[in-house]
Amino acid sequence: MGIKGRRPITPSLRFTRLSDFSEITKSEPEKGLTESLRRSGGRNVNGRMTARHRGGGHKRRYRIIDFKRDKDDVEGKVVAIEYDPNRSARIALVEYADQERRYILAPAGLGVGDVVMSGETAAPKPGNCLPLGSIPQGMSVHNIELRRNGGGVLVRSAGGSATLMSREGKYAHIRLPSGEVRLIPVTCRATIGEVGHAEHESVSLGKAGRSRWLGRRPKVRGVAMNPVDHPMGGGEGKSSGGRHPCSPWGKLSKGGKTRKRSKSTRHIIKSRKGRK
Repeated sequence: MGIKGRRPITPSLRFTRLSDFSEITKSEPEKGLTESLRRSGGRNVNGRMTARHRGGGHKRRYRIIDFKRDKDDVEGKVVAIEYDPNRSARIALVEYADQERRYILAPAGLGVGDVVMSGETAAPKPGNCLPLGSIPQGMSVHNIELRRNGGGVLVRSAGGSATLMSREGKYAHIRLPSGEVRLIPVTCRATIGEVGHAEHESVSLGKAGRSRWLGRRPKVRGVAMNPVDHPMGGGEGKSSGGRHPCSPWGKLSKGGKTRKRSKSTRHIIKSRKGRK
């Protein structure tokens, strides 16, 4: 598990840094645990583009991940560590005692042959899933639920981990990677440990073509456009049009609140910006 460079035969290869995939033990996914994945190209149900710079890319199949980890008190053995093109983390194929197989997010340190388990009676070791009320304080966790039996939705990307700081009544205090401290019910589940493949942040694609393989289309800066195309375009020399950074339609792009009001903001003790 690590990052490898390339010989600088071309200018793009000089700065390429890619994963060496040394932790991958199985190249083909489990057939019964995949489904087709249809691309939207950044368009909504009406066919209108709502997210720019998306399209193309290599064809993928979606791997069905067990985010709920609801197979309680049954030991599962890690059969393989696999690559998932839909996420930055690696996934682990787990075979349970009743021959059922499921994918889970592979935490750091989990390898083939290791045993994982879910439920209140599981030991607090990496890969095991327990309610927050049964996890010792100070431990690192990931794949955290916000609602009981709702499946893990927090801290799922490569190298991510949150900290169980304390418990107070029916809520646990969780410090997320952003620095936000949030109240989460102690009945919600979380997986012990840090998400694996932390080296993902050191990856450098090296060339534009590799971004296109990932489905990312080119972006043009607004200041490089003409005034007819963008509010920040035009001007003699390098100029931003004399205004705050904004979208092509004039919406301010910095400093605005992006969290929806419907989110559970009342459970935030400390915001990610250091304020209440």
